[in-house]
Amino acid sequence: MLKIGLTGGIASGKTRISDLFSQFETPIIDTDIISRKTLEPGQKGYLAIVNHFGTHIVQNDNQIDRRTLRQLIFNDIAAKQWLESELHPIIFEQTQHQISQYDKHSYIVVVIPLLFETNFSQLVDRVLVIDCVASTQIERLILRDKIDAVLAQKMIDHQWSNQKRINHADDIIQNNDVEDLNDQIRSLHQKYLAISNL
Repeated sequence: MLKIGLTGGIASGKTRISDLFSQFETPIIDTDIISRKTLEPGQKGYLAIVNHFGTHIVQNDNQIDRRTLRQLIFNDIAAKQWLESELHPIIFEQTQHQISQYDKHSYIVVVIPLLFETNFSQLVDRVLVIDCVASTQIERLILRDKIDAVLAQKMIDHQWSNQKRINHADDIIQNNDVEDLNDQIRSLHQKYLAISNL
């Protein structure tokens, strides 16, 4: 089974592109979804965060206040490093477990936003990078997360640049022209099927 690591900057369109791959019945494993599950009440990640940051990080419904957490980690490098050191091993283990469930498929797509910044690259065989104009990412972030441009830029600055990702890519998908996306995905789907049959 061929394991494709799909990555790109924040708000570059990873969900949209993984959804297009799923139209070909390609299994999708999304580490963002795994991450969100680790932050549910009672889970290891949830307990670690509440113990570390205190109960003010918890909303009335017992869910972690993601907006407060985001503000914390993007304004405090030590807090960000602590959070990553706690959550990444949990997410890595869960991702590895999910990958093992699909060994009879030709290929799978594993969505890993911080693929290059973490050790998650060892989980995949090929890397597919989404190239997206930074100004578009900022616009999407402001709309999606209801944040200001300053925080949006900070979030982008904490990640690798698009060009740096592209330099390490096996495949690249351009997500600036929506009309063209389906054709790009179809072409990559055929390519990955061919590679998996070698």
